[in-house]
Amino acid sequence: MNMKPQEHQKRTRIKTTTPTILCACVINPRRAVWHEVQNLKGTGSIMALAGVRVIELAGLAPAPFCGMILSDFGAKVIRVDRTKVAMTVDTQARGKQSIALNLKNPKGVAVLKRLCVQSDVVLEPYRKGVMEKMGLGPDDLLKENPRLIYARLTGYGQSGSYAKAAGHDINYLAMSGLLSMLGRSSEKPYAPLNLVADFAGGGLMCAFGIVLALLERSMSGQGQIIDASMVEGAAYVGSFMWKSRSLGLWNHPRGENLLDSGAPFYDTYRTSDGKYMAVGAIEPQFYQQLIRGLGLDDADLPTQMSVSDWPQLRETFIRVFATKTQAEWSQVFNGTDACVTPVLSLDEVLSHPHNKARGSFFKDSQGEVSPRPAPVLSRSPAEPCRSRDPFIGEHTRSVLKEYGFEQGQIDQLLSGGIVECNEAKARL
Repeated sequence: MNMKPQEHQKRTRIKTTTPTILCACVINPRRAVWHEVQNLKGTGSIMALAGVRVIELAGLAPAPFCGMILSDFGAKVIRVDRTKVAMTVDTQARGKQSIALNLKNPKGVAVLKRLCVQSDVVLEPYRKGVMEKMGLGPDDLLKENPRLIYARLTGYGQSGSYAKAAGHDINYLAMSGLLSMLGRSSEKPYAPLNLVADFAGGGLMCAFGIVLALLERSMSGQGQIIDASMVEGAAYVGSFMWKSRSLGLWNHPRGENLLDSGAPFYDTYRTSDGKYMAVGAIEPQFYQQLIRGLGLDDADLPTQMSVSDWPQLRETFIRVFATKTQAEWSQVFNGTDACVTPVLSLDEVLSHPHNKARGSFFKDSQGEVSPRPAPVLSRSPAEPCRSRDPFIGEHTRSVLKEYGFEQGQIDQLLSGGIVECNEAKARL
């Protein structure tokens, strides 16, 4: 279906007695598609991204995380899965819908194009050139919907000699310069899980770019392309590393500086029950409370900032922390400003009194613990979906209907293997 640019820019207002948000509505010449978002709970609050429709091309960790953020804060996220796939590895699909398309068939590509040009955001995680080969590159889609925000989330970005290269978080982190700074003294660099590039520099930074583009579109009326490189995103998150070099924070080898576990008062210590306490007592007043809590006499210890004495001070801390359990040390330091906290496991975070009081974690319908979406907005907080993740193709029929496909067309697409529907599986 081809539509003229001006047909994508028509707007309308819907009179209603309940709060309503209108996104930039796309008008199908054959059928008007109104995006009306009403307060279903009757409390008067509407999530920040309500009314925004997102097409997410199924991928691995970073893009699904980006889509989950958008979904948590109210966007309607439709994940496009491949047909003939038994299960998905996307564990960040809460609140999303799934449509299964055969993108090896031109008719499947045509369906996806129709979905994209009638949406606000397209999120794609493929290597450079994949979408262009299908005729779904940003130039193709923005011609039909100039308001479309086209987010491209890749490891190395859309240009440069590595643009088409494969990679993972550790590679992007290495290319960002940050990996060279991570590790213990006299040891090789190590990657801190796949958090910095995949999720902080990738999924989160891409979601930030999408929200910025949505804000800018509200003023200009125009969409744009987001080139989200995980290398650059990780480096940007680590801007402090570059900006603080002049302060002397990183003058020593890796693992021997103030904030990289070099300082004994910025490290973790094993307790008598095999658990750990985290110590971050940098400032002198906090350090003094640490020393008192440990039952030590400052007069018997080396000077806090005497780097040459840090090994001796560390041995003292190791010995003392090993005399009590984690619970006992937590009791000692609770209510102080010693900057000492227990190292909680993923299973323990839900029951910690502070986290419990704030509702920082919750259980979904499957009993799995998840972090509450952050940050917390006072008037339009996120409301994460607590039901199970969608099956592949679970919402194929409903999505196609919403995007203007007639029942006869849907039946033809199903019988031709262009789309798959797993509604029956969802009912089991």
